[in-house]
Amino acid sequence: MATRPVLSDEQASEGAVQLFDEIRRVRETDFVNNFWRTLGNDPGHAANLWQRLQDVMQPGALDPLTKELIYIAVSVANSCTYCAHSHTAAAKARGMTDEQHSELLQVIAMASETNALANCLQVPVDECFEAG
Repeated sequence: MATRPVLSDEQASEGAVQLFDEIRRVRETDFVNNFWRTLGNDPGHAANLWQRLQDVMQPGALDPLTKELIYIAVSVANSCTYCAHSHTAAAKARGMTDEQHSELLQVIAMASETNALANCLQVPVDECFEAG
């Protein structure tokens, strides 16, 4: 259960409805998902987050599918079921195949295992790997 109301358009403030309308326009859909409907309880914060998300997820040095794959991996690592599901749907809409999804999950699982081992063993970082 959400800790704040999942707002319908009728329940939302004018600022939240404006954001919902912007989401519909940008995404070319009538659907506004529960994440934005819940964030609509604080329309100023939601609008700022929406803008930052548009800036980060637009095509750049990384293509949109790659960005969605990264989003899935971080969402899994952070145990965010909602984001893992929503960004899996977005990745599929951007062309992710079932084979790519399977490989992605294998990479996430492998990284989780090797990260845990490196942390448990407190393996020192090789000098040649140091960022600099």
